[in-house]
Amino acid sequence: MVAHLVRLKLTLLRNGLRRSAWQVVGLVLGLLYGLGIVAAVLVALAALSTQDVEVVRLALVLGGSLLVFGWWVVPLVAFGVDSTVDPARFATLPLPRRTMIAGLSVVGLVGVPGIATTLITLGTVGTWWRQPQALGPAVVGALLGLALCVVGSRTTTTVLAPLVTRRRFREVAAVAAFLPFMLIGPIGSVLEERLSGTEDIWPDVVRVLGWTPFGAPWALTADAAEGDWAAGLAKLGIALGTLAVLLVAWSRGLDAALVRGPQDGRTRSRTRGLGFFGRLPATPTGAVAARCLTYWLRDSRYAAGVVIVPLLPVILWFSAGDGWVMLLLGPLVGYLMGWTVSADVAYDGTPFWTHVAAPIDGRVDRAGRAWAAGVLGVPVTVVLALVSLQLTGRWSLALPVLGASLGVFATSLGVASAVSSRLVYQVPKSGESPFSTAQGGASAGLLAQLLGTGAVFVLGLPTTGLAVAGVVTGSTVLGVLALVVGVGLGALVLVLGVRLGGSMYDRRAPELLERLVSFG
Repeated sequence: MVAHLVRLKLTLLRNGLRRSAWQVVGLVLGLLYGLGIVAAVLVALAALSTQDVEVVRLALVLGGSLLVFGWWVVPLVAFGVDSTVDPARFATLPLPRRTMIAGLSVVGLVGVPGIATTLITLGTVGTWWRQPQALGPAVVGALLGLALCVVGSRTTTTVLAPLVTRRRFREVAAVAAFLPFMLIGPIGSVLEERLSGTEDIWPDVVRVLGWTPFGAPWALTADAAEGDWAAGLAKLGIALGTLAVLLVAWSRGLDAALVRGPQDGRTRSRTRGLGFFGRLPATPTGAVAARCLTYWLRDSRYAAGVVIVPLLPVILWFSAGDGWVMLLLGPLVGYLMGWTVSADVAYDGTPFWTHVAAPIDGRVDRAGRAWAAGVLGVPVTVVLALVSLQLTGRWSLALPVLGASLGVFATSLGVASAVSSRLVYQVPKSGESPFSTAQGGASAGLLAQLLGTGAVFVLGLPTTGLAVAGVVTGSTVLGVLALVVGVGLGALVLVLGVRLGGSMYDRRAPELLERLVSFG
């Protein structure tokens, strides 16, 4: 049965790759990325093997603890990363619980993360080649660490499934988990400043982690290498006890999941009145804009696209303080707010058929989406551009900064209006984690980002050139020209982007729908 579940996982993976060449490209890139990480870690482990036992303990316990913790937590915020073999779908089959647990544990290692983790954990054994008495415990510790990663991941996702399948929980948790990654620079600089001169605390931190379920599998080998067999056996007991508790919790969670059956994560929402449909003109363009504004406020995928916007002032402030770099805040926000609509059609998913069946004129569709983005994007761009002026105290540069910010926003919105009519790629489905990526989606999305960013850069050169000249020289004339050219050229690019995108939309709408349906 274990082999059958593994074959089922491989079959589902193979069938998924047949849907699109982009999924094959995504898998190849994922494999290359994973192999690169594995190679770098193995090289680091080889160099680590020449160090003293305490240095090896420090590195392995810290790294191993982060690895186990990551396996336990990441699936909760990246829901659906490995849902190809959902245990709830076996509810009608009389499978023994132990067999299912063993099979799902092995299936958890089938994939790029599982293979990479297996190679890395087994590679830690080689760091103890200078201490022969520690090789046996190193093998046991590596296997226990790998088991804690997989079983812990399955346990957390199974036990917390009733909560995780709620759409609002996934949206909030994914955004909350993403914020620390965006602030890793500022957080790192603060920690470096606070912890400078306190290097002596790390051995104590590692020794504490060694007595936790996260660090015990890696610390027991160091104890064996130092001849402290009592401490090593105690940590072996901690790791085995934790694994036993996780297996029991997972088994009970499986019982509940098999009774509950598959969950779709849908939630009920209450609405009053017509919302934006009652506030905007009763025209085709107004209807499209109202629908898009509704999505902007209720669909977490749109929020995920611009989640960095309120963090940019913090990031730039920690990077440059009140320097000239802070003046880039407005143009950066303008680009992000304008470019978000490049995935509008992809976010629609299969309900895009309503646009095709209406039928809606291409220019109407493009104009409505641009209108919705402008209602939100223009105020945000202007406000943050003014914030950059306030933080730097350079109000004399308001004209070129506003010109560059509005020009970049309108230019990126125009380019995105055309790109989204030509390139459609896989994005997280409604209700999924807004930061998860389907196989193949990353490659196509990266291509769209590269093409779009290059087009925005080229088309925005006149505006940014004048703005930079106005900032450097402080010339009022150049500042006025930057504002006029930025707004005028940006508006021209926006109009042309809507027209070009509308023309492509009229020709390719059925093909876009077919592409969206193929994504499943």
